[in-house]
Amino acid sequence: MPRRQWNPRRPGAASPRPDADARGRFRPKPRQGTRKPGDDRVVLYGWHPVKAALENPQRRIRSLLLTENAARRLTDEGLSLPAGAELVRPDVIAARLPADAVHQGLWAEADPLPAVDLDDLPADGIVLVLDQITDPHNVGAILRSAAAFGVSAVITTLRHSPEATGVLAKSASGALEFVPMIAVPNLARALEALKGRGFLLVGLDGGSPADLATVALRLPLGLVLGAEGKGMRQLTRATCHLTARLVLPGRLKTLNVSNATALALHVATSRLGSPRASAG
Repeated sequence: MPRRQWNPRRPGAASPRPDADARGRFRPKPRQGTRKPGDDRVVLYGWHPVKAALENPQRRIRSLLLTENAARRLTDEGLSLPAGAELVRPDVIAARLPADAVHQGLWAEADPLPAVDLDDLPADGIVLVLDQITDPHNVGAILRSAAAFGVSAVITTLRHSPEATGVLAKSASGALEFVPMIAVPNLARALEALKGRGFLLVGLDGGSPADLATVALRLPLGLVLGAEGKGMRQLTRATCHLTARLVLPGRLKTLNVSNATALALHVATSRLGSPRASAG
């Protein structure tokens, strides 16, 4: 059981603008998979995200707040707590989070995971490419499905996509530790780079005449998904090798993007077999 510790914070400390470098020039806000160790820290809360982070040797935990019950549960499962872990009341953790957040007695602040590049992706795997999907709940659920189906990586855009922290991490239920996220500044160029590495790029499009269950698929495979409502952008669609839709037997013919992702992965892996699980 960790000892109670007091970590004073220096009042009034000024912090530099997160979007400026040392000379005051604008720099894009980094995301997991693109930023270097020591940059913006990641906030994790809830049982599965924090437990998975503690079990991940590549995740450096900077601060851990936990209740006595959560600490007992972790130690019962054989987990060693990092130095400086603090036992606190549940309301201390709740005060750091949105009102509707379910923290289950655990809150951690950690460094981002080591960067993964497109060149690190295995040549026999499946990747998911998200074209401006902004809802962190959806992206978290997509990550969870990606981990379940052995996806090598989830590729997002630097802009118009959620940070790999907080709500996204909670929705991913620990999958953030298993599936690398690669944030790219230009999605079309990233798709072209995947093509250059031999990936077949299939865009999921409800208006496509082709059925994902019958089109010719092969590894390595990139499944490209657009935001709900507007779908893939025109250039993204044009850069894919082909588009396909999910044929559904019921009266409703569309699914939430995270559910569509899970079904698409089921269709693809059923036909191709289990891909190589991870690039990280």
